[in-house]
Order: sequence, then structure tokens, then C-alpha cells
Amino acid sequence: MDIYPGITGDNTILIRDMAKDERPREKAMHLGIKSLSNTELMAILFGTGIKGKSVLRLCEEILADNDNHISNVARLSVADFVKRYKGIGEAKAISLLAALELGARSAEDFVMKDNPTINSAEKAVQAMKRNFANLPHEEFWVMLLSQSGKIIRKVCVSRGGVAMTAVDVKIVLKSAIENLASAMILFHNHPSGALTPSVQDDNLTRRICEGGRAVDIRVNDHIIVNDGGLYYSYFEHGKLP
Repeated sequence: MDIYPGITGDNTILIRDMAKDERPREKAMHLGIKSLSNTELMAILFGTGIKGKSVLRLCEEILADNDNHISNVARLSVADFVKRYKGIGEAKAISLLAALELGARSAEDFVMKDNPTINSAEKAVQAMKRNFANLPHEEFWVMLLSQSGKIIRKVCVSRGGVAMTAVDVKIVLKSAIENLASAMILFHNHPSGALTPSVQDDNLTRRICEGGRAVDIRVNDHIIVNDGGLYYSYFEHGKLP
């Protein structure tokens, strides 16, 4: 947990009462934004604390409640955030969660700005990482590719519960046809962390591959991912129909 000079043991000490070079904004100006801890970055976004609690103490406690993992904070919805942390309104919650989402999109953009050729499961997973980050439920996505393997578009075709999501094969094929894709990679996540495909996963993969062949659109892979960054590739395991 981050401990700051002047606030340990006192919830009410304000940022303006801290030494100037210890204040988050001044520290960012002099040492750069990367010098700030997660607590300090959150404090800048919140601006102020709540009654009886300084903004730094408030942010410390929110992080501690999430095992000091900012990714756990990012999983919360605005409604959950406001309900869980009394005294924090929607405006503060939206500001923080919007900043976390922007950071995630920035990371994805850094990877994708050169529009690399997707010719391996590893590259495909890297390109889709943000879309599955911090999801507590299953989603099914299709990465649509050009003849040269460049990404045309990424489409979410289904959202479900913690254990499954229903996928309409016709919707998958419709997305590929409408975007003039030459190939596609199927993705879905397992929030449980397990990566072994189910019988239902195998059947769905077979049906989409059969449908793709009928309209001359290749299925290059079906990849199952978890929140830990691991993945299972049908192609790499020789299970692609």
C-alpha cells in the first residue's frame, strides 16, 4: 500500500497541507506523470476527497479494497463503484473509469497503429487483448481479416453470463460478408480462467467453419482467452475443422 508523508494516521490532511514537492500535480510537473503512484494518479482524477477523508486516503483505501490491483478497479461498473464506495458520486466514478478505459485503448492503439499482419495466434491475441480485459462475463468476438491478413474490423457478436454465451452462426457470417472479409478469427473468453474447449465450443467452431466454406471465407483460428493473458488456439492444437 502507498504511504504518504503527512497522511498516515490522519484521514483529514489535505493535499494543500503537504510539502509542495510531494503534491501529486506538482510532482507530475517536475518529475513527469510516470513518477506518480496509482494512488496519486487516482487522486488527481478525483480532485477532492469526501467528508472526513482526504483524497489520497480515499484512493489508498479503494486500491487496498481491490488488492492494490488497478485492473480490479477497472472491472467495476459506474453503478457498482458508487454503491461500493459511499460518498463517491457518479461524476468521480465516471472520470476514473473513463481514464482507465482510455489507458487501455491507448495500449491497444500502440500495438495496432501500424496495422500488423495477423499471421499467428500470438499476434491475434495481442490485438484483441483490450477487448477481453477485466470482463466478468463471456463475450464472443470475430476478427475480420483482408486477403493479406490485415484487420478490417473486430465485431462483438454475443455477450452472455459467467459460464456461456449464445452465438448465432448467421450473425457471424453476416458480419464477415458485409465487411468483405476474406478470413476471420473467432474469439471468446472464459472468465473462470479455464482454457479447455467445451463440447459446445467444438460444435460451434465446426458449424462456423462449415458456413465460412460455403461463402468462401476462411476461419483461420478459434482462440479462447482468459483474464490472465493465456490462450488456447484451435489452430495450434490441430483442432480446427
